[in-house]
Amino acid sequence: MNKLKSQSLEELARQKGPYAPEVFDFVRQGLAFTVNRVQAAPPPAHREPRHISGRELSLGLRDYAIKRYGLLARAVLAHWNVFGTKDFGRIVFTMVEHGLLQKTAQDSIHDFDNVFDFERAFEPPPRPVPPVNAVFDWKRDFR
Repeated sequence: MNKLKSQSLEELARQKGPYAPEVFDFVRQGLAFTVNRVQAAPPPAHREPRHISGRELSLGLRDYAIKRYGLLARAVLAHWNVFGTKDFGRIVFTMVEHGLLQKTAQDSIHDFDNVFDFERAFEPPPRPVPPVNAVFDWKRDFR
């Protein structure tokens, strides 16, 4: 990211609430990730721009956070004061207000309300549990 954009994101973060400057860049990168994923089917030469809904972006940001930060995704987002999809909406609409993103007339900040359960979305997958009565048998297990 160039120095001018970095400075404007830092100013934006200072002016507009509790969010760390890094989260604004994360949302920009997560939007690109989501657009690429949603528009992956057609070949790049024939790809037309397509609007990404608040729901699609929320889910894309979740997936991007997991891809980028793995099991630490929820902790990283919490460090940036992001605790739910409503926070994604507030960040996106702040960026829209400052000309960093665009929206359509149908877009609403409410499109980001409770898209998914933040607590459950970033939980690690369950570990497999061995059977309770599993018994190791040399003769059976190493034939």
